[in-house]
Amino acid sequence: MDDKKERYEFVVDYFSVHMPEPETELVYDNPYQLLVAVILSAQCTDKRVNLTTPFIFEKYPDVKSLSKATAEEVFPLIKSISYPNNKSKHLVGMAQKVESDFNGEIPMTVNELVTLPG
Repeated sequence: MDDKKERYEFVVDYFSVHMPEPETELVYDNPYQLLVAVILSAQCTDKRVNLTTPFIFEKYPDVKSLSKATAEEVFPLIKSISYPNNKSKHLVGMAQKVESDFNGEIPMTVNELVTLPG
């Protein structure tokens, strides 16, 4: 396996056989909650994220409510997560972009998801 494409295909094939139904330890009930948890999980444990997200979802139960928040309002809820300054900005920016560019619906393709902050 000399090139990236071959390595990529090997890894995808391996996991398609050995883990056809990928799972996460992140706790979520819908695509919005999963997206928030994934943004928070970068360089942080899933356990810490799962301890934090209930407070976020209580205050911001959907993308619309989060889009109206400020990073300063979100920060206290995620201060125990690594890089809370950046992640609070990413969460609000993600919600605002979902509202403006995707009519409030969490995008479901990789190409669309990678356009979101965080």
